[in-house]
Amino acid sequence: QVQLVESGGGLVQAGGSLRLSCAASGRTFSSLVMGWFRQAPGKEREFIARVNWSGGSKDYADSVKGRFAISRDNAKNTVYLQMNSLKPEDTAVYYCAATPYYSSDRRFNYWGQGTQVTVSS
Repeated sequence: QVQLVESGGGLVQAGGSLRLSCAASGRTFSSLVMGWFRQAPGKEREFIARVNWSGGSKDYADSVKGRFAISRDNAKNTVYLQMNSLKPEDTAVYYCAATPYYSSDRRFNYWGQGTQVTVSS
């Protein structure tokens, strides 16, 4: 079983930046594809970004491309989401996710509890 714990959420003004972190345990971190999703009130959970086992391949949703950057540190068992140029519509609960597979359907098996990000206008 994989445990994921997110941190780094909070309140930020539009145009600002935040960095989310997700610490993983329970399985060899380098065997996991890591991702970030978000869910805004009244909306479905949305894929944001993912990174493959080595960090050499990354995939982003169009809504965040050029503003958000995913990275991982396999020595620290941690994945990051750097969020720049934040907009009020980025307000959501952000979830870290993990899976052994890098598949076209972007399905993930393990989920964190989420961290709230609120962007004020």
